[in-house]
Amino acid sequence: MALHPEHELHRRRSGRNIGLALVLALFVALVFGLSVVKIKQGDLMQGFDHRPASLPPAAAVAPSANPVAAPGTPAAALPQARSTPATPAAEGGQP
Repeated sequence: MALHPEHELHRRRSGRNIGLALVLALFVALVFGLSVVKIKQGDLMQGFDHRPASLPPAAAVAPSANPVAAPGTPAAALPQARSTPATPAAEGGQP
C-alpha cells in the first residue's frame, strides 16, 4: 500500500488552519490575562449585592415588634411567641 502525496487543497488550507489556530490561541491568552488581572484586583470589586452596608437607609428593615415563630422551632416555646401574624384589631388599632 503506497502512501499518497499530500493533496494541493490540503496545503492551501493548512495556512488558514494555522491562522485560525493562532487567532484562537491569542483569544484564550487575552481571556486568561484579563481573568488574572481581575482576580488580582478583586479587593476593588464591590457589587451592590455583596455589601449590605451600601443599602439605602430607607431600605433598612427593622425587626418586627411581634415576630411570628414557626411551629416546631425553639422560638415557638417562648411565652411571647405567636404562631400567627398579629392583626391590627388584635393590637388595639383601627381595623
